Amino acid sequence: MNINQLRYFVSAAENRSFTKAAAQYYISQTAVTQQIQALEDMVGVALFDRSSRPISLTPAGKLFLVDAKAILERINHSINRVQEASVGFVGNLRIGYTKGYERSRLSNTLRAFHEQYPNVLISCHRCDTDTLAAGLSNGEFDIIFTWDSTELSKDRSIAAHVIERSPLMVALYNSHPFSGRTSLKRSELKSENILFMTHSRDADSVGDRHFFERYYKAGYKPNITFRSNDMESILMMVAAEEGISILPGYVTEKLDNADNIIFLPLVGDDETVEIIAAWVEEQKNPVLQRFTEFLNYQFLT
Repeated sequence: MNINQLRYFVSAAENRSFTKAAAQYYISQTAVTQQIQALEDMVGVALFDRSSRPISLTPAGKLFLVDAKAILERINHSINRVQEASVGFVGNLRIGYTKGYERSRLSNTLRAFHEQYPNVLISCHRCDTDTLAAGLSNGEFDIIFTWDSTELSKDRSIAAHVIERSPLMVALYNSHPFSGRTSLKRSELKSENILFMTHSRDADSVGDRHFFERYYKAGYKPNITFRSNDMESILMMVAAEEGISILPGYVTEKLDNADNIIFLPLVGDDETVEIIAAWVEEQKNPVLQRFTEFLNYQFLT
């Protein structure tokens, strides 16, 4: 059995014609017929019913077609991998990510991808959610990691997958009366000055409304004294005892040197935030395809 025999078999099976298979590979019909006959002799069964017009696969042929296509796909994949190892897989990947997500495990994923594809240039851009969504639609980014404040997941042209559900944490100055607690509920923050962390420029974004509804569900309207998508400014104000804030866990888990600030889990139903990876379905960048496959393995399995 050889590769050409498998190729001729698959082509003849899909076209239901030895003649069309011969034309596809620029050889004579006789050569195709001889190669397929040799293949049938090797496997010991007839793969085609030649009495029908057009020709059709036998039950054994139908089973063999599935395996033959899989074998050819694996061979082609191996050839591509060898060629990449020789000359390197070259290209560019433009990544946008929401402010604060630089502290997540995304950096580890990018490093691992870079180690596997060192000739791919990965450029990273830190933006608010509005800029990310617009940039994806305008072709400025290949893929973005964001809160879905603009409802990208409802756009049928966009592939959007949740890659992380991060717990919410309460940021307190260390002299706060709650500083001795091990966790807090949203209902307990009714009298607090809230420094509201947003990832959007729009004061009435879908994401912001979602979090406001959580306050209303807890029984009160929050006293928001400051609103910003700049996490560092919010942390500075918490440390200065201007108020408290609620931040995603991917932001706080690596902040082990935040002066005058402690972080407590916010407990309760749905006290998490989702991060999605989003890209345009019809994007033709081969590096993006390779990265999304890599991402699926890293995050989604």
